Amino acid sequence: MALTPQFGSLIPSSRQELLNSNYLQFNGGANAGDSNSFAQQYLPEVYEAEVERYGNRTLSGFLRMVGAEMPMTSDQVIWSEQNRLHISYDNCTFGGGLITVAPAAGLPGVQNVISVNDTVVLLDTATGAEQKGIVTASTPASAVGPVAGTIAVSAFGGAAVVGGAALTSGSIKVFVYGSSYTKGTTIGAAGAGNSAVRQSVEPQFTQYSNSPIILRSQYVVSGSDMAQIGWVEVATEDGTSGYLWYLKAESETRLRFEDYLEMSMIESEFSQIGAGGAGGAGYANATMPGSEGLFAAIQSRGNVEVGFTAAAGLDEFDAILKNLDTQGAIEENMLFLQRQTALDFDDMLAAISGGSQGGTAFGLFENSEEMALNLGFSGFRRGSYDFYKTDWKYLNDASTRGGIVGINSVEGVLVPAGTSTVYDQVLGTNIRRPFLHVRYRASQADDRRMKSWLTGSAGGAFTSTLDAMEVNFLSERCLVTQAANNFVLFKGI
Repeated sequence: MALTPQFGSLIPSSRQELLNSNYLQFNGGANAGDSNSFAQQYLPEVYEAEVERYGNRTLSGFLRMVGAEMPMTSDQVIWSEQNRLHISYDNCTFGGGLITVAPAAGLPGVQNVISVNDTVVLLDTATGAEQKGIVTASTPASAVGPVAGTIAVSAFGGAAVVGGAALTSGSIKVFVYGSSYTKGTTIGAAGAGNSAVRQSVEPQFTQYSNSPIILRSQYVVSGSDMAQIGWVEVATEDGTSGYLWYLKAESETRLRFEDYLEMSMIESEFSQIGAGGAGGAGYANATMPGSEGLFAAIQSRGNVEVGFTAAAGLDEFDAILKNLDTQGAIEENMLFLQRQTALDFDDMLAAISGGSQGGTAFGLFENSEEMALNLGFSGFRRGSYDFYKTDWKYLNDASTRGGIVGINSVEGVLVPAGTSTVYDQVLGTNIRRPFLHVRYRASQADDRRMKSWLTGSAGGAFTSTLDAMEVNFLSERCLVTQAANNFVLFKGI
């Protein structure tokens, strides 16, 4: 009596050969007798390790190179920056024998501190005409209302007043270079042997502020998924390596959040969203001030260079240096550039002939056929400035700024090295700080620089009845960009 159903049988062979009757079938059902089923005994070779096809994917590191992190306890950080030392006014106008030492509209708050007997230089910014003279009368600006300050000047050339045919453009620059008094005079009320009282110049600070933003992220895995093992061998960007289970996703969530901490400091903007405005959860009935990031600070208070190319040679770069001369003139600077701009700098330097402009010709390098030719420059000196050049991965990564080229793209940043001296409103003293630094909320009770905690009822967390493990991340921080007038933002056209 035959066995029904038959599950197959193995018939031995007298020789070591693969036959349809002497190997185990790895498939079943309708294809149990398929001659191609033999191939299924060869199981696929599985690579456990991940292939790092994008290399190191993290983008952070820029602020660690140029700045620092410091705690704070308030909702706002305020600092004051010094104004210029000497007395100077732009956009002045001439008319009726008087120089208006404020914009023609007479903006309130522009204080005239030029005194009688001051010697001044007047420059017509449109025609280049120049006159020098001595102040014979000075009227301060009105404390309230649109009345601008004025001065009367007698020209050293013999005219009763400066101006006339020489200063005609309506855009005059005035600056004080000294004073001149006759013998035996005293400073006081006008009268015989006296000069008009001098105006005391009180230093004025320009005040800036920034507010921290709260960044949050979360990764959730259910208790059931935690019981389904799926090992993957990884080498993560934070230096850890080995086999990860479901926490592979948690590891990448942490790395992504750490990148966001820096990217937010670079890209953040002050928000116009107010009460009742659009916004996500937590902002519907509250203001969202936002924060000023690096790019926003440079565009509002710094210098923007549009369309830098190597084709212009040193002339275009020298124009940047001349502008830096009018600012703080920080001697050492860092250039963080995207690839094309970095190559433009290399081409600009490589084009300089050895004899005429500094000796950077490649022929001066003693290269041999056994060594690689170095076609890049990591640093150079021009004028009284030193520049150190490096690639900025954030501007090259295709998932962020690297995917934008051409019009309005960010192609690099010039960052001054060293520290600045500012007046700290909280401490009440002058302090030295890096030009770029991050302030994060912290106190003895809570440190919000980078917090992470577990919630739920799985994975060792027993804080609720949720059948999952929640990994939470939080930080509260802002970027302080001091002396932004010394920064340069390179943008494309």
